[in-house]
Amino acid sequence: MTSAPLSRPFIFDTEFDADGVVVQPSAFRPMKRAFAPAEVEALVAQARLEARNQALAESESLQAMALSTIGQALSAALPSLAQVAHAHREQSAELAMGAARVVAAAALDRFPNGPLQAALEALGQEIDASPRLVIRSAELDEAGRARVEQLCADVGFTGAVAFRDEPGPRASFQLEWADGRAGFDAESAFARMDEALKSALAAEAGHAEALNEGGL
Repeated sequence: MTSAPLSRPFIFDTEFDADGVVVQPSAFRPMKRAFAPAEVEALVAQARLEARNQALAESESLQAMALSTIGQALSAALPSLAQVAHAHREQSAELAMGAARVVAAAALDRFPNGPLQAALEALGQEIDASPRLVIRSAELDEAGRARVEQLCADVGFTGAVAFRDEPGPRASFQLEWADGRAGFDAESAFARMDEALKSALAAEAGHAEALNEGGL
């Protein structure tokens, strides 16, 4: 039974030639057992520098991994965020349209001839040469008809004004003259506004999806 030696046996590995000249010096170097204070300080400073560089490298690696994780999380969450934002815009638009309906209804109740006045002012040059203007509307009493006739005169219409009572929403009307026709219906106007708003939101949603497909 044998055991490994506890110490390394001396090996004389320096080679000489026949004249005693050293051909290959020994590679053996004894381990230094004592260090001067300056050497100790230099070794400590070197160890600190190496430790600092290693800590910085590990910190940069962790930072890069964290940024990559954040980027992946944002990429995964972006479609959901886009859907939430689009739903919020739709709900905000519906709320705005509902509020507009309430305000418009109150305004039409207080100024029922407002849309008709605006139409007559906008169409003044088109109807001024017509000999006759037919106004179809509901709930126009004698006082209301007198105000409408005055509006026609104010915009320069000198022809005859004929009124026709027709059932319909409040403040709605139909104008007919020799060369054309115009009308107003609050419900139809709001329906067109709703359709235009939905088209705009759909187009915006399609644009957002295109951006999502392009990535961050």
